[in-house]
Amino acid sequence: MGKRVLVIEDEANISEAIRYILSKDGWEVDTHADGADAAARVSAAPPDLLILDVMLPGRSGYDILDALRAAEATRALPVLMLTAKGQTADRERAARHGATRFMTKPFANADLVAAARAMMAPT
Repeated sequence: MGKRVLVIEDEANISEAIRYILSKDGWEVDTHADGADAAARVSAAPPDLLILDVMLPGRSGYDILDALRAAEATRALPVLMLTAKGQTADRERAARHGATRFMTKPFANADLVAAARAMMAPT
């Protein structure tokens, strides 16, 4: 596949699980755990796909997504929001902020791979 994904997740066990799952599927996976400088990290080297946790230290995933959508270079970046909160209001909030997809934790490995592949499929 040869696609690059950046996972911004502060729970090490979750980011490492995602790294393992997507690496097995052929992805190059980088991780980052701090919300405070996450938008700068993405902007410095935009990945093909971003997996972004909602609740991060330093800055929320929604704030990060707002910053990314405001910048020309990252406006169209596919973003999968990942959160333990899966209510309808949470999904709607993610959509309002510009998330491409929304997934709740815990997630099935196959669902994560399918979502990543679908987000990279040509339209």
